[in-house]
Amino acid sequence: MNNIDVIVVGGGHAGCEAAYASATLGKKTLLITSNINNIADMPCNPSIGGPAKGIVVREIDALGGLMGKIADRGAIQVKMLNTKKGPAVRALRAQEDKAVYPKEMLKELKATKNLDILEGMVEKLLIKNKQVQGIELDNGEKISSKAVILTTGTYLKACILRGAKKTPSGPHGEKESKNLSNDLKKLGFNILRLKTGTPPRIEKSTIDFSKAKLEEGDKEKRTFSFTNKCFYDVNNQVPCHLIYTTEETHKIINKNLERSSMYGGYVEGIGPRYCPSIEDKVVRFSDKSRHQLFLEPESLSYDDIYIQGFSTSMPEDVQEKLVHSLPGLEKAKINKYAYAIEYDAIDSKQIKRTLETKLIENLYTAGQINGTSGYEEAAGQGLIAGVNASLKLDNKEPLILRRDEAYIGVLIDDLVTKGVKDPYRLLTSRAEYRLLLRHDNADIRLSEYGKKIGLLKNSQYQDFKKKIKDIEELTKKLKETRITPKKEVNNYLERINTTPLKEGLSLYELIKRPEVEIKKLENFIELNYDFEVLEQIEINAKYEGYIRKALKEAKKMLALEEKKIPEEINYNKVPNIASEARQKLKEIKPTTIGQATRISGVNPADIAVLSVYIRRGKYE
Repeated sequence: MNNIDVIVVGGGHAGCEAAYASATLGKKTLLITSNINNIADMPCNPSIGGPAKGIVVREIDALGGLMGKIADRGAIQVKMLNTKKGPAVRALRAQEDKAVYPKEMLKELKATKNLDILEGMVEKLLIKNKQVQGIELDNGEKISSKAVILTTGTYLKACILRGAKKTPSGPHGEKESKNLSNDLKKLGFNILRLKTGTPPRIEKSTIDFSKAKLEEGDKEKRTFSFTNKCFYDVNNQVPCHLIYTTEETHKIINKNLERSSMYGGYVEGIGPRYCPSIEDKVVRFSDKSRHQLFLEPESLSYDDIYIQGFSTSMPEDVQEKLVHSLPGLEKAKINKYAYAIEYDAIDSKQIKRTLETKLIENLYTAGQINGTSGYEEAAGQGLIAGVNASLKLDNKEPLILRRDEAYIGVLIDDLVTKGVKDPYRLLTSRAEYRLLLRHDNADIRLSEYGKKIGLLKNSQYQDFKKKIKDIEELTKKLKETRITPKKEVNNYLERINTTPLKEGLSLYELIKRPEVEIKKLENFIELNYDFEVLEQIEINAKYEGYIRKALKEAKKMLALEEKKIPEEINYNKVPNIASEARQKLKEIKPTTIGQATRISGVNPADIAVLSVYIRRGKYE
């Protein structure tokens, strides 16, 4: 193992993107994982995407990453969520075949030039003069590198919990990483103890689906990747089903609360606020008589059904009673019991927006080690870490996405500026410019970055350029084509349920009417363009005023982001700022005034004083 540029530790979703990005950008990369068969494993939900998360997958694809393309290959049901709401909250979600997704990812990684994969357990970092030099495996072997990216997922001191039973183990009974978090602590990292969980898996043949509501996929072909290559049969998608908890379910939970790992006092870690266990839901939302659950298929090659929303840390005998209290599952066979898992993570305020750590140079972290939850959040961070490690080794400017440019930018800025207390989940409500960060325009926002850094394939970039050209061409035609209040025109407008004209207007103006879809204009103009071109123009027209307002607000923020804070600034010398602000600024070390404004405890008055101090040019 000679002349390695980048070592990626961990083969989960963050590790796969990091290794692929680094290797594709020409760096000799080594991906180290404890089990090659668990690369890109999906230990929890059998799906990719959803609100905000689906947009992250599109962003990864626009930048040149893998998740969207692999998710398209493994999809067995695809659905666009929130179609009756505005475009800011629409997002794609796909049920994935949990056997196909990892297989396809491994196939892609093995075919990637400059990338090698090694089975092993990393237990120590090699550090010299606060700069990473490589890693040491649990067998004592040392491997040198110029940069290291830690994507350890839930494996740092991992512990499985069911009731009072605690078992040191990774998600599938694999060996946990025992010493790496101790090593990080010695290096000065603050270590957090977090918790997540997973529901039981049920034998499909033992479920009575007649008691559940059918949930089917969309009738239109949809893809995450902008290559638009569809692998699934739109007319033969695997269905999901909706059920609800019952009064009996809640009685069993309340009767056995003290036997759960959480309420029995066996849990050390803090669980996810926005994805709580079923016992936590029953306690926290005691006014609700039921909670919805989805029965989701895990694969076409085996019959496990995943009960979405039924995560629990109850002991196995209680889980049996809980499952049998659900409609259609009275005789269900549990193939795999639910569990909670505890693991170590680092304080995300100790990393930069590049995802390089502040304490150790050329050491990067991505995924659940940074306190996040979710495959998509991990993959987005992995891509950024892989790109920035490579760019730094080439002495190039890093890729830092702003909050108005990408959900990935919102995610990373939240992590490094605010930190986490419980596993972080990306939500549309976290993005103040979510109308700009849509599913439909991720390529328009980010493809130029992907091309510039060298990660986006030329064929995909050329498709993007054609899309831009088509949007501009058709928009121009729509603005130039006018219709007048002729009888045949107004008769048609009445047929499509919109108000007849009293005076002439352009087709572009007509699209602004809520009830007028762009495809209904075929009577007036040729619309021989791709669906995504038509969709983009319709959204731009209908939401033009709102988009303009959001862009104006984003421009104000950009002005603050362009005001850099010198690295050498001594906050002890900044006069007249509050003590809490001083402490937070010293801890987080924001790189711009814009970032400083988002730090809890730093008030506008502190920002004003800081700005004046920087303009004076005295930092020490």
